[in-house]
Amino acid sequence: MKPHTGVLLINLGTPDSSKTSDVRKYLREFLMDARVIDVPYILRWILVNLIIAPFRGPKSAHEYKKVWTDKGSPIKVYAYQIEKLLQDALGEEYHVAMGMRYQSPSIKSALEKMKSKGIQKIVVVPLYPQYASASTGSTIEKVMMDIKDWQILPDLKIISKFPDHPLYIKAFAEIGKKYMSQDNYDHIMFTYHGLPERQILKGSVHDHCALGTCCNSYHANNSHCYRAQCFHTTRELAKALNLNETDYTVCFQSRLGKDPWIKPYTDLKIDELAAEGKKKILAFSPSFVADCLETTVEIGETYKEQFIEKGGIKWQLVESLNTNEIWVECLKHMVQN
Repeated sequence: MKPHTGVLLINLGTPDSSKTSDVRKYLREFLMDARVIDVPYILRWILVNLIIAPFRGPKSAHEYKKVWTDKGSPIKVYAYQIEKLLQDALGEEYHVAMGMRYQSPSIKSALEKMKSKGIQKIVVVPLYPQYASASTGSTIEKVMMDIKDWQILPDLKIISKFPDHPLYIKAFAEIGKKYMSQDNYDHIMFTYHGLPERQILKGSVHDHCALGTCCNSYHANNSHCYRAQCFHTTRELAKALNLNETDYTVCFQSRLGKDPWIKPYTDLKIDELAAEGKKKILAFSPSFVADCLETTVEIGETYKEQFIEKGGIKWQLVESLNTNEIWVECLKHMVQN
């Protein structure tokens, strides 16, 4: 049977290898994106090409070597596995393809395969549960750019966010419950990738965003606010895990530069929790659906070392969804509905 619907899964991307030259190439493409570093082009070019890529490249390459496998980068390995699993789940009426926003396999190559098959209906699924201009927005923009010259434009359905999809919540909760049944953790940490505050404020609807208690509820005015979505995801996970508000903390990691990023900051929260006498922490990272540098190294190693140095006894990372069966079912449900 000829497939009538294309499914384009898109994740952020990864260097082609852990060599410094390939890491620099990846950093240049990633950070030159105007939605990622949202400053004037000349300033962005100077920052990326004369400062960040030259000096950060070797350090990042060292970190990538820690997660690299004989099959390559974990995020790409999981990408191909989830592509196959979803294809099997959806059947031959669909054509599933994986693309990366930066580097390979490219979004354009995945779209061209669909075009060659005559597919005129495409469901685009950026694999970022919470919408942000720097991730989802950039990805959607790239899809539009890659099809703009097609004579027959496909019927597009874009799933721009799924911060509270029941199966996404269930999948993460089930993985977490596995660890919670094995030990008594005295605190749960939900740590999300951070963003500069200015990017949140730029997307504020009716000037609603105040980067504070406005994220305590989720509604039309903040449904695309990244910070509000993260807090909303956490509340849904807390319900699934039967947690009280005092049982967990929401925070944000990976900040760079001197400009303020969304708060609270993960590294500072770790110090606070250790000072309060917390000894065992279970750490979730719900903004990532596949393990990568930010989960395995930053959360799983760097934050663990920090917590232990401050007097903690145990720090356990809850792995990402990767190839979880419930996660595959979640993707299938989103595509078909």
